[in-house]
Amino acid sequence: MNSLMLGLLAESPVHPGAGRGMGVVDLPVAREASTDYPVLVGSGLKGALRDKAEWMVESKASDLDVTEVFGRRDQAGALLVSDGRLLLLPVRSLTSSYRWITCPHLIERYQRDRARIGVAAEATMPQVERGTVVSSGSGMLFLEERQFKVVNGPEIQLSQSIEPLVRHDSTRKRLASQISVLHDDDFAWFVRYGLSVQARNVLEDGTKKSKNLWYEETLPTDTIMYSVVMGRRDAAIDDVMELFPESEPYLQVGGNETVGQGWFAVKALRRSDRDGREA
Repeated sequence: MNSLMLGLLAESPVHPGAGRGMGVVDLPVAREASTDYPVLVGSGLKGALRDKAEWMVESKASDLDVTEVFGRRDQAGALLVSDGRLLLLPVRSLTSSYRWITCPHLIERYQRDRARIGVAAEATMPQVERGTVVSSGSGMLFLEERQFKVVNGPEIQLSQSIEPLVRHDSTRKRLASQISVLHDDDFAWFVRYGLSVQARNVLEDGTKKSKNLWYEETLPTDTIMYSVVMGRRDAAIDDVMELFPESEPYLQVGGNETVGQGWFAVKALRRSDRDGREA
């Protein structure tokens, strides 16, 4: 089965909603049940891809058969879209520029997903203990209000394996110096308690009094995620590639589109059927 991986670099805050929350945050982001990692649910991601395809057909930028690729209520389409998985989360640093944090578990999953599309990852798994961080630099690294001891820098192969998912050259150049690998348990704290929470409000006409104040959780700009896309027929993968030309490589996912949220720059990682190299 032909397949590819879509790299998703957040160009704006992203709200992949999960309905109403039970805690302080009224509208939390969607999360995996077993890990609490933020996630782009596959059905929503597939819907976003379909919206992009329909827009391109209507604007005569593409002639793909939307129904054949994405299906309809009584007929499955040729495209299979996985959940969008988290890979790198940007976190404020008090001792340097912000850092992209990840953990061995996320790196392991990424390597397994790359193998699923036939593109091996050569990076070795970083070994990291609680309270320490594998990162560039030395001494102590402060992430939010937490302090970590820098033990050593991540191998260059790790950033090189992630670079194919990043659309912009200038962003790729920063990966090696800004990736920081935490212990799985330390990373879990940041995904549970370190995301942005924004206050949103509806004002009464005339008086401008608050009618409805709520709190909404978002993924920050520069979050890096990915999704595995497979096709029941090879041409379906080619159709997906057509959705992201150099002039328009963007996809809107999640809520709050009218206030500028949910925009990703998309880059495809693909194994060539002919020579086995990354496309």
